[in-house]
Amino acid sequence: MGFKQYDLSLKDDVEVFTKQLFYALFNDVCQEKANHLKEKFEKILKGLAIENTSEVWAAYQQTFCEIREKLDLDAKAFEKTDPACKSLGEVYLAYPGFHAIAVYRLSHELYKMEVPILPRMMSEYAHGLTGTDIHPGATIGDSFFIDHATGIVIGETTIIKENVKIYQGVTLGGVQVKKELASTKRHPTIENNVTIYANATILGGDVVIGRDSIIGANVCVTTSVPEGSIVTYESENKITTRKSYVK
Repeated sequence: MGFKQYDLSLKDDVEVFTKQLFYALFNDVCQEKANHLKEKFEKILKGLAIENTSEVWAAYQQTFCEIREKLDLDAKAFEKTDPACKSLGEVYLAYPGFHAIAVYRLSHELYKMEVPILPRMMSEYAHGLTGTDIHPGATIGDSFFIDHATGIVIGETTIIKENVKIYQGVTLGGVQVKKELASTKRHPTIENNVTIYANATILGGDVVIGRDSIIGANVCVTTSVPEGSIVTYESENKITTRKSYVK
């Protein structure tokens, strides 16, 4: 039996390209000096059997300045929200959540251009680095904040609007995993100014979290939430003193 061959070394090429493009966003790409990345990009596209590589690169390059503008808004949201943040420079250089958002915004533009496979490869590179899994098909508005990053999952058809804050362990997922649902909206919509705390799970394509709502830690939401809501998980903590064990 014959097997189809795949050049898995492309994973290494994509990692190098994504890293260098991330760096270039804060250096020279808005001055149209990103030609040093063009050769790497076209090599990857050819390896994926994608034609018209120069045209794809030209279209992609036109998005870089807008991506940078969006990332500056994201960085300011980090600086404004996190009391541990001392400066914008700290966000750009040291925050894994910001890194994950940056690679998402780069991969999302390729996803919108219907470039196959490469957006997922870029997002999986960021996933491995940061512990944050953002599908490039998700739609995410301005001033997005992710704290701590680890364990966050944001599905393909998720819609996140502006000024949303998400903490570690949050899942924005689907209720069912079925191939026949591939073309349907399977993941929730998060309206403006929503905060979602650690380990909350929000599931379902019909679920809308209304603006200005707070979703508390460890909550599981499978129905829509009106705007201005506070959703919490109530549990009973039982505290026993060590003395009660002494006989």
